[in-house]
Amino acid sequence: MTEKTELAERTVTAERTATTEKPKKIWDGALKMVRGENTAQLIENFTAEMTLVAEGLCEDQSNLRREVDRMVTEEDRRIQALQTQLEAAETSLEEERRAHDRDLTELRSRLASLEKKSDLKPQKEKTGKTGIIRQLTWLVGIAGAVWIIVTLLNKLL
Repeated sequence: MTEKTELAERTVTAERTATTEKPKKIWDGALKMVRGENTAQLIENFTAEMTLVAEGLCEDQSNLRREVDRMVTEEDRRIQALQTQLEAAETSLEEERRAHDRDLTELRSRLASLEKKSDLKPQKEKTGKTGIIRQLTWLVGIAGAVWIIVTLLNKLL
């Protein structure tokens, strides 16, 4: 019976193996259809192409970084030149403002001086006219007194 039992067990095991092998074969077949037979080669090709793309992207990024750095440097130089021009313009403007302030101060003092002279002139003219009239009055008075004295002296003598 051992042989029979053994044979029965082998048959059962063979049937079980056949039963389990059938779905495995179907699964492997489906995977082969999806993957293809040379999956390792496809993975290698994909990896090589992605590496090439990554290297290209890295090189493009390096080129862009250099270009951005060059542009930043150029803009910094332009900004510095503009700041220098602005400072020069501010300095020039400040000097011109000071010159105009000096000119304005000088003109104001000249105007004040002229105003004083013009204020004094009418007073001198008034004083001068009044003084002349006074002097003429005295001269006329003296001349009249001398004429009276001469006339009296001539009548008396």
